[in-house]
Amino acid sequence: MKLEVWNDTLELFSIVFRMLSKLEKVDFKLQGQILDAAQSISANIAEGYCRRTINEYLYFLNVGLGSLGELMTRVTGLNLIEKIFQDDFHSFDELHYKVENKLLALIKSLQEKQKVGTWEMELKEPSEPYQS
Repeated sequence: MKLEVWNDTLELFSIVFRMLSKLEKVDFKLQGQILDAAQSISANIAEGYCRRTINEYLYFLNVGLGSLGELMTRVTGLNLIEKIFQDDFHSFDELHYKVENKLLALIKSLQEKQKVGTWEMELKEPSEPYQS
């Protein structure tokens, strides 16, 4: 998928995964919730896109945005109790901010397309042939 925000969410998951792998004595359930939230963001972007209607796409983008908020809350909590290295938190926070802004911009753009009726639901073949 060429969508930048989707690629950024995969990088965010990677940062979170590496950050959690360094932690000692953190509740297994909490680690699972953090990883689930991190994975859910990109999964919801992809699922919404594949549904092919603007209403469903917007719905899933907003679910992904909610997961992004959940992720920030849980990681910030670990940071407050000093379980995370500050360099790791800074990298996470910086990319989280970037993802949040791109996701909000995508939602706003799609809402505008929905409003003026310029959303195209049909898949189109690329003008260039597929490369193998």
